[in-house]
Amino acid sequence: MLTAGIDLAAEDANTAVAWIRWSATGAALEELTIGAGDDQLLRAASAAEKVGIDCPLGWPGPFVEFVIAHHRGDLAAPSDLVGRAWRRSLAWRRTDAVTHAVTDRPPLSVAADRIAHTAMRCAALLARLAADGQPVDRSGGGTIVEVYPAASLKQWGLPYRGYKGRQNSSALNDLMNRLIDAAPWLQLGDFEAACRDSDHAIDAVVAALTARAAAIGQASRPGPADLAAAATEGWIALPTAPLSSLSTSSARR
Repeated sequence: MLTAGIDLAAEDANTAVAWIRWSATGAALEELTIGAGDDQLLRAASAAEKVGIDCPLGWPGPFVEFVIAHHRGDLAAPSDLVGRAWRRSLAWRRTDAVTHAVTDRPPLSVAADRIAHTAMRCAALLARLAADGQPVDRSGGGTIVEVYPAASLKQWGLPYRGYKGRQNSSALNDLMNRLIDAAPWLQLGDFEAACRDSDHAIDAVVAALTARAAAIGQASRPGPADLAAAATEGWIALPTAPLSSLSTSSARR
């Protein structure tokens, strides 16, 4: 099995993509690119069996309806929710609320944060995949699945905050040490130095690991009540089993 992880950013420079090859003896980081362009991302999405993208795959349904109504000039004044609670009902997707409840870590709002710029690029990439004939299921049932590396790390009991940016290189190295100890079956090879130097690289690797969890049924999926929202808004796959189980015999395909 080949999984890929994409740490997506609005610009190529901060975008990373990692390919992990899974075998009967473990897994190996086969390729890692920092500064990945659209063609490289599309290649990963086409070649891998499961691809984890660290980016919202859609916008909150109520937010979309709000913007359309405002654009048309027929927005009804809210009467029951005013202030922070009302704004949050527009800014958060259903999967954001679920992820916050499970991990106590709220994702960035795609409706009210700078990550919207990244989501625009993501939407264009998904459109290109669909135009090329690849089915795109935002709920995670197809090749593409939405992931949140910090939440995955927390679910696996690894350091999940404070490792971003050059000023936090020590924390990034600590995360790498902990990951290597927890996953001795993961061979980073010549790419280990890049992972220790770039939080974008390690997030791409974690995204590829989470894609593996999703592929073998060890990540959360939307239930029947959430499926309609997930199909348009996206759904964050959270690991539901230990990191070690990704390479166990029962998980191999």
